[in-house]
Amino acid sequence: MSIKNIRLEVMQFLEKNVDSFVDQYLIPVEKIWQPTDFLPNSQSDTFFDEVKELREIAKELPYDFWVTLVGDTITEEALPTYESWLMEVDGIDNVERNGWAKWIRQWTGEENRHGDLLSKYLYLSGRVNMREVEMTTQHLINDGFDIGTGRDPYKNFVYTSFQELATYVSHNRVAQMAKKYGDNKLSKMCKMIAGDEMRHHHAYSEFVNRIFQVDPSEMMLAFQYMMKAKIVMPAHFLRESGEKISTAFEQFSDSAQRIGVYTAADYVDIMQKLIDKWEIDKISGLTDEAEKARDYLMKLPARMAKISERLVIPQESHIFKWVEPALVR
Repeated sequence: MSIKNIRLEVMQFLEKNVDSFVDQYLIPVEKIWQPTDFLPNSQSDTFFDEVKELREIAKELPYDFWVTLVGDTITEEALPTYESWLMEVDGIDNVERNGWAKWIRQWTGEENRHGDLLSKYLYLSGRVNMREVEMTTQHLINDGFDIGTGRDPYKNFVYTSFQELATYVSHNRVAQMAKKYGDNKLSKMCKMIAGDEMRHHHAYSEFVNRIFQVDPSEMMLAFQYMMKAKIVMPAHFLRESGEKISTAFEQFSDSAQRIGVYTAADYVDIMQKLIDKWEIDKISGLTDEAEKARDYLMKLPARMAKISERLVIPQESHIFKWVEPALVR
Protein backbone atom coordinates (compact mmCIF):
# COMPACT_ATOMS: atom_id res chain seq x y z
CA MET A 1 0.00 0.00 0.00
CA SER A 2 1.31 3.48 -0.90
CA ILE A 3 2.23 6.05 1.76
CA LYS A 4 -0.65 8.25 0.56
CA ASN A 5 -3.18 5.43 0.96
CA ILE A 6 -1.90 4.63 4.44
CA ARG A 7 -2.33 8.29 5.38
CA LEU A 8 -5.88 8.22 4.02
CA GLU A 9 -6.63 5.15 6.12
CA VAL A 10 -5.29 6.87 9.24
CA MET A 11 -7.32 10.01 8.51
CA GLN A 12 -10.46 7.91 8.06
CA PHE A 13 -9.69 6.11 11.33
CA LEU A 14 -9.31 9.42 13.19
CA GLU A 15 -12.36 10.89 11.49
CA LYS A 16 -14.59 8.64 13.59
CA ASN A 17 -13.70 10.91 16.53
CA VAL A 18 -14.10 14.28 14.79
CA ASP A 19 -17.38 15.07 16.58
CA SER A 20 -15.67 14.55 19.93
CA PHE A 21 -12.78 16.78 18.77
CA VAL A 22 -15.31 19.51 17.85
CA ASP A 23 -17.04 19.18 21.22
CA GLN A 24 -13.78 19.21 23.16
CA TYR A 25 -11.78 21.89 21.34
CA LEU A 26 -14.31 24.24 19.72
CA ILE A 27 -17.06 26.34 21.31
CA PRO A 28 -20.65 26.68 20.01
CA VAL A 29 -21.41 29.94 18.19
CA GLU A 30 -23.98 31.07 20.75
CA LYS A 31 -21.53 30.60 23.64
CA ILE A 32 -18.25 31.96 22.27
CA TRP A 33 -17.28 35.63 22.41
CA GLN A 34 -17.85 37.88 19.40
CA PRO A 35 -15.84 40.98 18.35
CA THR A 36 -18.67 43.34 19.31
CA ASP A 37 -18.31 42.21 22.95
CA PHE A 38 -15.01 44.13 23.21
CA LEU A 39 -15.60 47.17 20.97
CA PRO A 40 -17.48 50.44 21.52
CA ASN A 41 -21.21 49.80 21.11
CA SER A 42 -22.33 51.62 17.96
CA GLN A 43 -25.97 51.41 19.13
CA SER A 44 -25.21 53.23 22.38
CA ASP A 45 -25.47 56.96 23.06
CA THR A 46 -21.98 56.70 24.58
CA PHE A 47 -20.42 55.31 21.38
CA PHE A 48 -18.52 58.47 20.43
CA ASP A 49 -17.25 58.92 23.98
CA GLU A 50 -16.03 55.31 23.99
CA VAL A 51 -14.26 55.79 20.65
CA LYS A 52 -12.64 59.00 21.90
CA GLU A 53 -11.34 57.17 24.98
CA LEU A 54 -10.03 54.30 22.82
CA ARG A 55 -8.19 56.76 20.58
CA GLU A 56 -6.66 58.66 23.50
CA ILE A 57 -5.29 55.50 25.12
CA ALA A 58 -4.00 54.26 21.74
CA LYS A 59 -1.71 57.32 21.51
CA GLU A 60 0.55 55.78 24.16
CA LEU A 61 1.52 52.74 22.09
CA PRO A 62 4.94 52.88 20.30
CA TYR A 63 5.80 52.42 16.62
CA ASP A 64 7.06 48.81 16.61
CA PHE A 65 4.03 47.81 18.68
CA TRP A 66 1.71 49.14 15.95
CA VAL A 67 3.71 47.42 13.20
CA THR A 68 3.46 44.13 15.09
CA LEU A 69 -0.26 44.54 15.77
CA VAL A 70 -0.94 45.38 12.11
CA GLY A 71 1.11 42.37 10.93
CA ASP A 72 -0.77 40.10 13.34
CA THR A 73 -4.09 41.51 12.10
CA ILE A 74 -3.22 41.01 8.42
CA THR A 75 -2.12 37.44 9.19
CA GLU A 76 -5.50 36.75 10.80
CA GLU A 77 -7.39 38.45 7.96
CA ALA A 78 -5.82 36.17 5.35
CA LEU A 79 -7.89 33.29 6.72
CA PRO A 80 -9.54 32.41 3.35
CA THR A 81 -6.11 31.19 2.18
CA TYR A 82 -5.66 28.92 5.18
CA GLU A 83 -9.12 27.38 4.90
CA SER A 84 -8.78 26.71 1.17
CA TRP A 85 -5.34 25.15 1.74
CA LEU A 86 -6.52 22.82 4.50
CA MET A 87 -9.56 21.75 2.46
CA GLU A 88 -7.08 20.32 -0.11
CA VAL A 89 -5.30 18.09 2.41
CA ASP A 90 -5.59 14.34 1.78
CA GLY A 91 -8.44 12.90 3.85
CA ILE A 92 -10.38 16.18 4.04
CA ASP A 93 -13.34 16.11 1.66
CA ASN A 94 -15.47 19.25 1.39
CA VAL A 95 -17.51 17.89 -1.53
CA GLU A 96 -18.83 15.00 0.56
CA ARG A 97 -18.67 17.23 3.65
CA ASN A 98 -16.89 14.59 5.70
CA GLY A 99 -16.00 14.97 9.37
CA TRP A 100 -12.65 16.61 8.71
CA ALA A 101 -14.27 19.21 6.44
CA LYS A 102 -16.71 19.96 9.27
CA TRP A 103 -13.76 20.50 11.61
CA ILE A 104 -12.00 22.87 9.19
CA ARG A 105 -15.14 24.97 8.61
CA GLN A 106 -15.86 25.31 12.32
CA TRP A 107 -12.21 26.04 13.13
CA THR A 108 -12.30 28.70 10.41
CA GLY A 109 -15.45 30.21 11.92
CA GLU A 110 -13.66 30.67 15.24
CA GLU A 111 -10.48 32.03 13.69
CA ASN A 112 -12.40 34.49 11.51
CA ARG A 113 -13.43 36.47 14.59
CA HIS A 114 -9.80 37.37 15.34
CA GLY A 115 -9.22 39.45 12.22
CA ASP A 116 -12.65 41.04 12.55
CA LEU A 117 -11.91 42.22 16.08
CA LEU A 118 -8.36 43.48 15.47
CA SER A 119 -9.24 45.19 12.19
CA LYS A 120 -12.10 47.11 13.80
CA TYR A 121 -9.86 48.14 16.67
CA LEU A 122 -7.20 49.42 14.24
CA TYR A 123 -9.85 51.36 12.31
CA LEU A 124 -11.20 53.04 15.43
CA SER A 125 -7.75 53.79 16.87
CA GLY A 126 -6.86 56.30 14.15
CA ARG A 127 -3.20 55.29 14.49
CA VAL A 128 -2.78 53.42 11.19
CA ASN A 129 -3.40 53.90 7.48
CA MET A 130 -6.26 51.45 7.04
CA ARG A 131 -6.26 51.63 3.24
CA GLU A 132 -2.64 50.45 3.18
CA VAL A 133 -3.46 47.70 5.69
CA GLU A 134 -6.41 46.59 3.56
CA MET A 135 -4.31 46.53 0.38
CA THR A 136 -1.65 44.40 2.08
CA THR A 137 -4.37 42.01 3.27
CA GLN A 138 -5.79 41.70 -0.25
CA HIS A 139 -2.32 41.12 -1.68
CA LEU A 140 -1.68 38.38 0.88
CA ILE A 141 -4.91 36.58 -0.01
CA ASN A 142 -4.17 37.02 -3.74
CA ASP A 143 -0.63 35.67 -3.35
CA GLY A 144 -1.58 32.75 -1.11
CA PHE A 145 1.23 30.89 0.58
CA ASP A 146 3.36 27.76 0.39
CA ILE A 147 4.09 26.29 3.80
CA GLY A 148 5.94 23.29 2.42
CA THR A 149 3.45 20.66 3.53
CA GLY A 150 1.80 19.75 0.24
CA ARG A 151 -1.41 17.75 0.77
CA ASP A 152 0.18 15.55 3.44
CA PRO A 153 -2.04 15.58 6.57
CA TYR A 154 0.86 14.55 8.83
CA LYS A 155 2.99 17.53 7.76
CA ASN A 156 0.01 19.88 7.87
CA PHE A 157 -0.87 18.86 11.42
CA VAL A 158 2.75 19.42 12.52
CA TYR A 159 2.53 22.85 10.92
CA THR A 160 -0.77 23.81 12.56
CA SER A 161 0.39 22.47 15.95
CA PHE A 162 3.43 24.73 15.73
CA GLN A 163 1.70 27.72 14.19
CA GLU A 164 -1.20 27.83 16.63
CA LEU A 165 1.25 27.88 19.54
CA ALA A 166 3.31 30.61 17.83
CA THR A 167 0.22 32.79 17.38
CA TYR A 168 -0.67 32.18 21.04
CA VAL A 169 2.76 33.49 22.05
CA SER A 170 2.46 36.53 19.79
CA HIS A 171 -1.07 37.57 20.82
CA ASN A 172 -0.35 36.90 24.50
CA ARG A 173 2.77 39.08 24.44
CA VAL A 174 0.89 41.88 22.66
CA ALA A 175 -1.76 41.60 25.39
CA GLN A 176 0.91 41.97 28.09
CA MET A 177 2.45 45.01 26.37
CA ALA A 178 -0.90 46.69 25.78
CA LYS A 179 -1.64 46.35 29.50
CA LYS A 180 1.77 47.80 30.35
CA TYR A 181 0.97 50.86 28.23
CA GLY A 182 -2.44 51.26 29.88
CA ASP A 183 -4.64 49.88 27.08
CA ASN A 184 -6.58 47.36 29.13
CA LYS A 185 -9.29 46.85 26.49
CA LEU A 186 -6.81 45.96 23.74
CA SER A 187 -5.02 43.75 26.25
CA LYS A 188 -8.24 41.85 26.92
CA MET A 189 -8.96 41.49 23.18
CA CYS A 190 -5.55 39.97 22.50
CA LYS A 191 -5.79 37.76 25.60
CA MET A 192 -9.08 36.31 24.34
CA ILE A 193 -7.60 35.68 20.88
CA ALA A 194 -4.55 34.03 22.48
CA GLY A 195 -6.89 31.74 24.43
CA ASP A 196 -8.49 30.56 21.18
CA GLU A 197 -5.09 29.91 19.63
CA MET A 198 -3.97 27.80 22.60
CA ARG A 199 -7.17 25.74 22.45
CA HIS A 200 -6.63 25.16 18.72
CA HIS A 201 -3.01 24.21 19.39
CA HIS A 202 -4.18 21.55 21.83
CA ALA A 203 -6.50 20.17 19.14
CA TYR A 204 -3.95 19.92 16.33
CA SER A 205 -1.25 18.55 18.61
CA GLU A 206 -3.70 15.89 19.77
CA PHE A 207 -4.29 14.91 16.13
CA VAL A 208 -0.53 14.39 15.78
CA ASN A 209 -0.45 12.45 19.04
CA ARG A 210 -3.16 10.09 17.75
CA ILE A 211 -1.23 9.57 14.50
CA PHE A 212 1.93 8.73 16.47
CA GLN A 213 -0.06 5.95 18.13
CA VAL A 214 -1.05 4.25 14.87
CA ASP A 215 1.68 5.21 12.35
CA PRO A 216 4.69 6.23 14.46
CA SER A 217 7.49 5.93 11.90
CA GLU A 218 5.81 7.97 9.18
CA MET A 219 4.67 10.58 11.71
CA MET A 220 8.24 10.88 13.02
CA LEU A 221 9.57 11.35 9.49
CA ALA A 222 6.94 14.03 8.79
CA PHE A 223 7.90 15.85 12.00
CA GLN A 224 11.57 15.72 11.03
CA TYR A 225 10.77 16.95 7.52
CA MET A 226 8.92 20.02 8.83
CA MET A 227 11.63 20.88 11.36
CA LYS A 228 14.36 20.51 8.74
CA ALA A 229 12.43 22.65 6.27
CA LYS A 230 11.66 25.16 9.08
CA ILE A 231 8.19 26.44 9.85
CA VAL A 232 7.45 29.49 7.73
CA MET A 233 4.84 31.89 9.06
CA PRO A 234 1.54 32.02 7.15
CA ALA A 235 2.17 35.66 6.17
CA HIS A 236 5.62 35.00 4.69
CA PHE A 237 4.48 36.51 1.34
CA LEU A 238 3.59 39.78 3.09
CA ARG A 239 4.01 42.89 0.94
CA GLU A 240 2.99 46.51 0.91
CA SER A 241 1.01 48.24 -1.82
CA GLY A 242 2.90 48.72 -5.07
CA GLU A 243 5.67 46.34 -3.96
CA LYS A 244 6.66 42.83 -4.97
CA ILE A 245 7.01 39.98 -2.48
CA SER A 246 10.39 40.74 -0.96
CA THR A 247 11.57 41.67 2.54
CA ALA A 248 8.38 43.02 4.15
CA PHE A 249 7.85 39.92 6.27
CA GLU A 250 11.44 40.04 7.56
CA GLN A 251 11.02 43.72 8.44
CA PHE A 252 7.76 42.96 10.26
CA SER A 253 9.53 40.08 12.08
CA ASP A 254 12.33 42.46 13.09
CA SER A 255 9.76 44.75 14.74
CA ALA A 256 8.25 41.78 16.60
CA GLN A 257 11.71 40.64 17.74
CA ARG A 258 12.81 44.14 18.78
CA ILE A 259 9.94 44.47 21.25
CA GLY A 260 10.03 40.79 22.25
CA VAL A 261 6.63 39.74 20.88
CA TYR A 262 7.93 36.74 18.93
CA THR A 263 11.62 35.90 18.78
CA ALA A 264 14.00 33.25 17.47
CA ALA A 265 14.20 31.92 21.03
CA ASP A 266 10.41 31.45 21.00
CA TYR A 267 10.73 29.38 17.80
CA VAL A 268 13.21 27.05 19.53
CA ASP A 269 11.05 26.90 22.66
CA ILE A 270 7.98 25.84 20.64
CA MET A 271 10.00 23.13 18.92
CA GLN A 272 11.07 21.78 22.32
CA LYS A 273 7.51 21.95 23.63
CA LEU A 274 6.27 19.80 20.73
CA ILE A 275 9.05 17.26 21.24
CA ASP A 276 8.08 17.04 24.92
CA LYS A 277 4.33 17.05 24.30
CA TRP A 278 4.50 14.13 21.87
CA GLU A 279 7.11 12.37 24.07
CA ILE A 280 9.04 11.33 21.00
CA ASP A 281 11.85 9.95 23.17
CA LYS A 282 9.42 7.24 24.40
CA ILE A 283 7.90 6.17 21.06
CA SER A 284 8.64 2.54 20.20
CA GLY A 285 8.41 0.37 17.10
CA LEU A 286 10.22 2.80 14.79
CA THR A 287 11.98 1.86 11.57
CA ASP A 288 15.72 2.54 11.33
CA GLU A 289 15.02 5.65 9.27
CA ALA A 290 12.52 6.94 11.84
CA GLU A 291 14.99 6.24 14.67
CA LYS A 292 17.52 8.47 12.90
CA ALA A 293 14.80 11.11 12.50
CA ARG A 294 14.11 10.97 16.24
CA ASP A 295 17.83 11.37 17.05
CA TYR A 296 17.95 14.41 14.76
CA LEU A 297 14.86 15.96 16.40
CA MET A 298 16.10 15.40 19.95
CA LYS A 299 19.35 17.28 19.22
CA LEU A 300 17.80 20.03 17.10
CA PRO A 301 16.60 22.54 19.75
CA ALA A 302 20.08 22.87 21.28
CA ARG A 303 21.60 23.41 17.82
CA MET A 304 18.95 25.96 16.88
CA ALA A 305 19.35 27.78 20.21
CA LYS A 306 23.04 28.40 19.47
CA ILE A 307 22.17 29.78 16.04
CA SER A 308 19.43 32.03 17.46
CA GLU A 309 21.88 33.55 19.96
CA ARG A 310 23.99 34.85 17.07
CA LEU A 311 21.14 36.61 15.30
CA VAL A 312 21.51 40.37 15.02
CA ILE A 313 18.28 42.38 14.80
CA PRO A 314 18.48 45.85 13.17
CA GLN A 315 17.93 48.61 15.73
CA GLU A 316 16.25 50.97 13.29
CA SER A 317 12.59 50.37 12.50
CA HIS A 318 11.56 49.94 8.88
CA ILE A 319 8.96 52.58 8.06
CA PHE A 320 5.86 50.81 6.77
CA LYS A 321 3.09 52.45 4.77
CA TRP A 322 0.65 50.96 7.31
CA VAL A 323 1.93 53.04 10.21
CA GLU A 324 2.91 56.68 9.74
CA PRO A 325 5.52 57.73 12.33
CA ALA A 326 3.88 61.15 12.73
CA LEU A 327 0.77 59.42 14.12
CA VAL A 328 2.57 57.41 16.82
CA ARG A 329 5.21 58.07 19.43
